[in-house]
Parts: sequence; structure tokens; C-alpha cells
Amino acid sequence: MSGRSFSPKARIGDLLLRDQSVTQEQLQDALSKQKSSGKLLGEIMVETGLITADQLVHTLAESLGVRGVQLRHGLADPTTLKLVGPDEAARLRVLPLFKVHDTLTVAMAEPQSLPTIDRLRQLTGCKVRPVLALDSEIQDYIKRYAAEDVDVDAFLTSLAETDVEVVETEEVDNESDASLDRMVEGSPIVNLVNVALLTAIKDGASDVHIEPDKKSTRIRYRIDGVLRDLMQPPAGMHAAIVSRVKVIGKMDIAEKRLPQEGRVRLFADGRDIDLRVSSLPTLLGEKLVVRVLDKRNLRVRMEDLGFREDALDTFKEMLHEPHGLVLVTGPTGSGKTTTLYSGLDLLRSPERNMVTVEDPVEYQLDLINQIQVNDSIGLGFAKALRSILRQDPDVIMIGEIRDEETARVAVQAALTGHLVLATLHTNDAPGAVARLLDMGIEPYLLSSALNGVVAQRLARNVCPHCMAKYYPSEDALRDADIPDKVGRPFVRGTGCTKCHNSGMLGRIGIYEVMQVTSELRRDIHRAAASHELRTAWQKQGGRTLRQEGVSIALNGKCSLEEILRVTHNDDVTEEPTVELRRSA
Repeated sequence: MSGRSFSPKARIGDLLLRDQSVTQEQLQDALSKQKSSGKLLGEIMVETGLITADQLVHTLAESLGVRGVQLRHGLADPTTLKLVGPDEAARLRVLPLFKVHDTLTVAMAEPQSLPTIDRLRQLTGCKVRPVLALDSEIQDYIKRYAAEDVDVDAFLTSLAETDVEVVETEEVDNESDASLDRMVEGSPIVNLVNVALLTAIKDGASDVHIEPDKKSTRIRYRIDGVLRDLMQPPAGMHAAIVSRVKVIGKMDIAEKRLPQEGRVRLFADGRDIDLRVSSLPTLLGEKLVVRVLDKRNLRVRMEDLGFREDALDTFKEMLHEPHGLVLVTGPTGSGKTTTLYSGLDLLRSPERNMVTVEDPVEYQLDLINQIQVNDSIGLGFAKALRSILRQDPDVIMIGEIRDEETARVAVQAALTGHLVLATLHTNDAPGAVARLLDMGIEPYLLSSALNGVVAQRLARNVCPHCMAKYYPSEDALRDADIPDKVGRPFVRGTGCTKCHNSGMLGRIGIYEVMQVTSELRRDIHRAAASHELRTAWQKQGGRTLRQEGVSIALNGKCSLEEILRVTHNDDVTEEPTVELRRSA
């Protein structure tokens, strides 16, 4: 690891104390273990779970006054290892990451070692841009890329030919830029796009972002709700990468001034994958976002979503009502659509006519008629809903209630003998009532139509491969309303290769389930404020998002800080003016 051959600007222990990453007692304990073991202080702290590997890298980098990186698949271009050679790279404790023009970015265990930098310049003929990485990770990646003298070009070509296949491709008629077309046709661009998509699919990413930058193209992917760097090709390749993705997405490669949308169906990693492509013109070039729709990641069984047993029973009761409105609320990306799909999965049968209207249809389900909104031809949610009501439906699912017209049709459908499932953007369950009243729905209609509301969030699970005990701060315990748990151990991840050194792997739902009882119906009928609804519901045994989340942390599935992060605004409810509601 770095720091053996030169004096850092500040000691790592002091920096960790300053950042409150460790306590004085924990530092003294680690120093004692260092004396007896001879290991580096940072290694001991990572091994004992006091800090993550990512924290160690960035703290060491700060102490040395350089940039730090956490090595992971996709960050390094394997072909650049040939510039130095695996044996010399291992001896120098360096890993070439990528080359942009005549500058080579190199991960180094000792980024301030001038003799090492000079040797790299001699070997590569490039300017060297050093960044700090852990020696153990550098050696690991050198072995991976050098194993059995792998021909990286042949490896990428094999990926392009066998592992990723675009289904139902179309010819591109407009070839506005011949030189760009030649770049796209070349295997490096095709292979790069294929490897980026395949890596995202294998790692379970939900989105891939391809963004222009001044010095490079930044390719990132979102895993468990967090964006992570995947690779950084040179800036000169950006137009060709964008063109390749637009070609397979059946988009107009000549149009670079307006946003576009496309769709790709791939056969990758042994299964069918749907990709939704969105382009957006920016100052430096087009930015692409690719949404990955992998049915393997779709969990439609309610028992797999994370509901507590009694909350799940309550949700099922709401769904088994013969008619009425069931709402699922939460911010974008909180899993609302998945929860609705699980409800449809519970209800679907040959005896029921089930119809959905979505924007867009994310997954196709058997025995369900799914309609996709198309605003360009005037097919919005409200118009589609009116047509659906003439199709003798039993169950209707609405992707999102966005306006008064859609809300009114949904409520009328629920009152006329249909079971209506829909999503809504509110912070909590009582807030859904206030939102619909704000949209102009009369309180007496809503009180009769509403069966219940589920508010939800997604929290990241602790990685089981690097799970370690820790003791949350008193402030965190106080925020979680469990101050009596001082001294009780919780769990969090320390970071490992399985979880991309985040300490988190996979996500679990946190659910606030509010069933509308006769008492709550009376409160809704008189247009009670959100805080009044919440108080009445909690008196009946209702549990808030934060309370549900804290139970998950106490059970060792999430860290307490993660629960506090995702439920930080669950107590904020919309409270429109009561006079306006009553006048409606």
C-alpha cells in the first residue's frame, strides 16, 4: 500500500479522527494491533470494519495531496497493461487505467514516487497522470488482466459476436457523416458499447449514462439506486459511441439538436433484455441514458418485496376488495410500479379482465392487457382510461395519476364497481389524500372510493460478504427515536469487490400501509388535514416509514444511517388549505 517511502502531509489517523470516521478509542485499539501485527494502520482498520476500503483510499489520497480511485471492473482499459507489461507493472506496483491522447492515467500504490513515474514515461512514451489505489487491488487486477496471456481484443470480439445480439435490427438509411459511420462500423466501438451494456446487465444495473465531457466520455451505471463509474473512453470516441447506441435503438443519427427516444431488444447473457434509450443535446454533445429492463430483476411475488407479515396481510385485504381505489406513493425510483405489478400478479386470473395504462409499459405480463400512453397522438392517461371503461374491465392499473382529469376518472371508476390501482407522487400515505383533494376531487367522493394507500422507499441492503458490527452515534439513535439502544450493535458493510466497495448489495422495500377504516373515511369526508389523518391512523396501530425502516435495521438487513437517509422526509406531508378543500 502507499505511503511507505515518503512522509505524508498528515497522518491518516488524524484525518480519520477529524472526519469522525473513527473514535479516539478505536484509533488507539488499531494502533495497538498495528504494533503487534506489523501491518499498515489502514489495512487493520479495513479488516476490523472500522472504515471501508473506499474511505481508506480517499483519506490516504488526501494525506498525500493526490486523487484516489477504487479499482473496479470497467474502470481500467485492459489493453493499456501491454504498454508496461504485467511483470514490470507488478514490480512497480502500478496499473495503467486508460490513455487519452498522449496522457496515461496510472493507478499507483506510491503516486509520489518520482523514479516510478520516470520509468513509466520511458516505457510508454506518454505523460503520466498518477492516482492513488490500494496495492492489494493493483496486484489483483494485474493478475486478472495478465492471466494466461489473455488476448483482450479477441475477448472483446467474442463478446460482441456471441454474448450480445441485437434482435430485429433495421437498416439506417441516413448516413450523414461518412467518417463517423466508418468509426461506428469498426469493431472497437461496437465492442466497447457491447461490453458496457453487458457489464451493466450482469451487474444488475437499472440505467446506463453516456455523458460527454471535455476530456473524455463518462460512462456510468446505476446499481441499487446509486450511480457508479463504469469506464471513461477518450472524448474523441463520444460521437461514435452515441451513433452506435442510436443505430441499435432505431433513432435518427443525423438529428443531434432535439431529444429522441428509442428502444432496443437484446439477447444478452442468455436472456432477452429490453433497453429504452433517451438522448438529450447538451453543450458538449449528446447525452444518452439507457434504461435496462431485465425481467430477471422483476420481483412480482409480494412475499419477495420486503413487507412485514401484518403489513402484507393488510395490503392484500385492500386488493381483495371488489372495487375501490388503491394508491401506491413515493418518489421516482422507489419501486412503485413493481409493487403495482405484484398486486396485478396476485389478482390476475382467466376470470378477470385486467387492463393497464402505463408510460411506458416496462414489463409485459401474461393475462393482462397493457396500453402505452402516447401523448404525440393524443393518447393520454385520461383518454385511455375512458376507453378502458368501455372494455368491461374488472381491474384497472394506472401508471401515474398526474392531473385532475385522470384523478377524476380513476375515482369515478372506483365508485362504479372497478378495482383501480394507481401510483401518485407524495411523501407518505396520508399525503396522498391531501394531493387528490388539491387536484379538485370532492372529499365525499374520495372518502367513498379510497381503499387504502401504500407509501414506500427502497433502502440498500448490507452486503452479506463484508458485513460487520458497528455502533451508531447517539445522534443517529435519537433521530431514529430509539435512544435506549445505545450500546446495541447494528450492522453495515465494510466494502468488498462483490458490492463495488460500497458495503451495500441489493435493495429492500420499506412500506407504510394505511388501510382506510370507517373512522378515517369520516376524517377524509370532512377534509381533515394530513397530520390529523396521520394521528388517527397511528392510534389504530399504523407504523410510519421511519418506524418500519428502523425495524429492518434492528433485524440486521440495513444500516441505521441508510434507513435515516431514505426516510429523511417521510414526516413532511402536504397540508392544503382546509377552507379550499371544504369549498370544493
